[in-house]
Amino acid sequence: MALIRIDHVPETVKVNLPLNIILPDPGKMGAVPVAKRKVLYLLHGLSDDASAWQRYTSIETLASVYGLVVVMPSVGRSFYIDQPNGQKYFTYLTEELPHYLVDVFGLAPRRADTLIAGVSMGGYGAFKAALLRPELYSAAASFSGVLSLEVLRAIPDDPRQEEFALLFGDLGKLAGSEHDPAVWLKRAARDPSLLPRLFIAVSRQEDIYPLSGMFHEACRSLGVPADYHEDDGAHDWFFWDGQVHRFLAAVLGPIPTT
Repeated sequence: MALIRIDHVPETVKVNLPLNIILPDPGKMGAVPVAKRKVLYLLHGLSDDASAWQRYTSIETLASVYGLVVVMPSVGRSFYIDQPNGQKYFTYLTEELPHYLVDVFGLAPRRADTLIAGVSMGGYGAFKAALLRPELYSAAASFSGVLSLEVLRAIPDDPRQEEFALLFGDLGKLAGSEHDPAVWLKRAARDPSLLPRLFIAVSRQEDIYPLSGMFHEACRSLGVPADYHEDDGAHDWFFWDGQVHRFLAAVLGPIPTT
């Protein structure tokens, strides 16, 4: 495996961003060249960066056995949105970064070969990308995702309230806004056949446990198919490592034995 870190300055963000990439050995998956491999985007949570998936999970091993290219961007605490200050993190994720991978590595996977997943804040980002840009991905996963922004204003004295208000504006007006996952879902439900396969996983012991269940119920009521899994665990990398195994097995098949 090749483990690559790139520091670059995207036009959409205009600040240096680390980008971590796992490239499988050329001999993996027979004659399939690296440029034509399946690509998995993995998104980090609020307190992490691009290195978290490599440091805390077995993703390198999974990339090796599946012959996957894994792309792990850094977006700080941006919630993967285009911010009022002009830094366009969502545009970076869904437009500039894919073009950058084509220019630098020749990576141009078909939609059928492109997956996206994330934890916590990254689950929010992965589903935003999947629901608003469904033509880009064949499957998307939210692991303990922030699938309702109501949680951001649930505790009025939370010191992060000011930070979130700078990102999203008036927190009292999040419901029904462009940042509301329920809004994305309703738009996407107009033609569920165009959507990627959706995978939701959450542990019963974490504070945001209800959010995933409510989002899944909304999917059911709107006729949007979604794989839903809840297990015992915590809002941590032990749980998320198991879920990325489950997600890849569901969409790519059991781990290859040869």
